Amino acid sequence: MNPNKKKISWRAWLVPGGLILLSLVPAIAGASRLTQLASGAAVTEENARFFAAPMPVIVHIISVTLYSLLGAFQFTASIRRWRPRWHRWLGRWILVPSGLAAALSGLWMTLFYPWPAGDGVLLYWERLFVGSAMLMFIIRGAWAARQHRFDQHGAWMIRAYAIGLGAGTQVLTHLPWFIFAGPGAPPELPRALMMGAGWLINILVAEWVIWKRPSQHPRATTNQLANPAN
Repeated sequence: MNPNKKKISWRAWLVPGGLILLSLVPAIAGASRLTQLASGAAVTEENARFFAAPMPVIVHIISVTLYSLLGAFQFTASIRRWRPRWHRWLGRWILVPSGLAAALSGLWMTLFYPWPAGDGVLLYWERLFVGSAMLMFIIRGAWAARQHRFDQHGAWMIRAYAIGLGAGTQVLTHLPWFIFAGPGAPPELPRALMMGAGWLINILVAEWVIWKRPSQHPRATTNQLANPAN
């Protein structure tokens, strides 16, 4: 029997399941925003920028939802071995394009949308930094895959996904504020710190995962043995 076709243990689904749960709140919020735009909801100070230029936010919501939900299945080795062609097809035709679209649309909104209440200079630069980093990580990861450097490919894609999943973790980093300070948008500095904490937590977890993971692809080991200089 081909070991790649063995039934996957239920434990292998824990990581994708957790990542999907983390993605659900921003995905639901994005779906609500799309519904507002499609139904012609009342224009308010909070959503006026989206009605004035809806295409960037539509692209961002759809692309980041695809990227976070479907990308959750890419990071479990047993699932990759079970359906290697599916892993490659999904990454090449869905996740890389949607990840690039999410990063580029996020950068566009940061640069050209008016700042909403609670945003400020610090959060502006945070968004530029993480958006640019996500874009670079996806490009480097895709290029590493083309060169059959699969360990590097996995590391860069884990980093990119960690940034893309930032909105899910930011729900958790904002939770203490809403519990102790009550409803309402936080001021600029606390908001920037809580948003930044969401990205930082994800990046630290990603680096820990990369550090702990063994070489996952036999071709990567073969390439390293054949080319010690690499």
